[in-house]
Amino acid sequence: MLTLTANAAQAIRDLTAGSSEPEDSGVRISSQGNGEGSLVLTIDRPHPTDEVVEAEGARVYLDPVAASVLEDKKLDAGADDKGGVAFRVADQST
Repeated sequence: MLTLTANAAQAIRDLTAGSSEPEDSGVRISSQGNGEGSLVLTIDRPHPTDEVVEAEGARVYLDPVAASVLEDKKLDAGADDKGGVAFRVADQST
């Protein structure tokens, strides 16, 4: 199952705190198109088939394809070169 670093959990809490979405909002990672392309990250509510990952008050919702692709990964976050949030996916062993 996808794990979150402390930095990712903080970034997700920061993103969802400023959201106009309801209380159960989180970051949703979903497959784009037929699932063979890229993954898309949005602030959203869970869908019925989503896998839910919670850590340190942050919630990530994964559609079935994203859950499969990210099963043995960790999500980390840091600042990009413009001062925004940049998420990175890495192997859990790194």
